[in-house]
Amino acid sequence: MSKILIDLIKYRDCVVSGCDKKLPEGIISTFPERDGLKPIREMAVFAFSCRRCEDAPCIEVCPEEALKKDQNGMIIRSTNLCVACKSCVSICPFGTMMTDFYEYKRDESRYFDLNKSSELEQFINESPEGFVQYTEQDKDEDNNIFELMPGVLVCDHSWEELKKLK
Repeated sequence: MSKILIDLIKYRDCVVSGCDKKLPEGIISTFPERDGLKPIREMAVFAFSCRRCEDAPCIEVCPEEALKKDQNGMIIRSTNLCVACKSCVSICPFGTMMTDFYEYKRDESRYFDLNKSSELEQFINESPEGFVQYTEQDKDEDNNIFELMPGVLVCDHSWEELKKLK
């Protein structure tokens, strides 16, 4: 079965360096357990980059109680409660929280539902070369390829890997 591979390392580098191209966002419209519409990058960052702090300062500082942990210790953000104050961004000791997740002035033309084949094609075509591609490979955690959900793989550094490097 053909899947897509999203290179989040390249995306993060581009966002941090202020790349010229406005990056598209992939969303999944039928993912109910995530409490609202979530960009793929946000889901992947919380799944693979978040360090799952025991005391979770991001949860403690949130004035609207929009952040919580799921049964695996992963942070989940309630988009309906979040007021984009970015307190969690400021307090995260590892820089996991990214300010662009909380921007409410969004260009709807940059969001593509990856459940719709025509929008998936647009998402791939509008992403910088090498950022998103079709693949036949399976997850390969030794090489930083993780399965976010069926049909969607991401290339990213895991929080466990980053922890070992410190």
